[in-house]
Amino acid sequence: MMNISVKKGVKAGLALVCAGAMMVGFSACGGGSSSGSGNEKVALLVSTLNNPFFVDLRDGAQAEAKKLGIDLQVSDAQNDSATQQNQAQNAQSQGAKAVIINPVDSDAAGSAVAPLVSSNLPVISVDRAVTGASVTSHIASNNVAGGAQAADELAKSLDEKGDIIILQGTPGAASTRDRGKGFKDQIKKYSGIKVVAEQTANFDRANALDVTTNLMQSNGKVVGVYAENDEMALGAVQALGDRAGKDVKIFGFDGTADGIKSVKSGAMVGTIAQQPKVLGQKAVQAAAKAIKGEKVSKTESIPVKTVNKENISSFQ
Repeated sequence: MMNISVKKGVKAGLALVCAGAMMVGFSACGGGSSSGSGNEKVALLVSTLNNPFFVDLRDGAQAEAKKLGIDLQVSDAQNDSATQQNQAQNAQSQGAKAVIINPVDSDAAGSAVAPLVSSNLPVISVDRAVTGASVTSHIASNNVAGGAQAADELAKSLDEKGDIIILQGTPGAASTRDRGKGFKDQIKKYSGIKVVAEQTANFDRANALDVTTNLMQSNGKVVGVYAENDEMALGAVQALGDRAGKDVKIFGFDGTADGIKSVKSGAMVGTIAQQPKVLGQKAVQAAAKAIKGEKVSKTESIPVKTVNKENISSFQ
């Protein structure tokens, strides 16, 4: 029979082993997961939460994760590709069963997720594609179609004539390429409209204010602005002041709450409404299926809708 002092020593040793196991993120001695919930851990890597669109995407993902019993860990890269790459590495080392990534830069994201893909960890890209890596599923709005719709609407508001400028999104982002391609391919059909300048404003409102101010100074005859997201469109509105919506027509992309308000006020002639909460929801659903080994669609396209003064009441 073990004496009392030996029993105490064994118990103390077991306690130390269990504590160490918990610290490195796995269960021992009959315990549950490190979070205490027993739920599968999924990492959501967001390009930036300093943008209402991605806040909505995160909210949609969190709501769906709660519904499905998933432990969703959200990381904000703050528009820095190197930070996002570190977050991807950390997600794997910390035991995530799947990773959802909204890339800062589609090209840079390829090297960030390559080690995850090679280790058979499910990777879901959302809103922006990953270049150079075969992800489990890509979920995004139809950005090319949205760009074309924006071209038609802006052209109509300009009576199909005049000089325009384009405010581009983050260089390297798939959404930047797709929204730009859809718009430029379609605007070519209007011979009276000329794109006189295009410059990146990095999907940022303050940046767009400065870029628009500079472009308008060097292109005094501009009567239209296409911004590849609403934040940049709103920056253009600020730069143009009372001229916005009157002398210069501005068209955005995303359908954010602020963008919708600006369309209602007449400062913007329209925007392309995405469904960011649905994007987040669908990404979590895809991750949950992949973790279970169920079949997941390689791509899923979420429809976009044109918002203008005529149908604005449907989007409020």
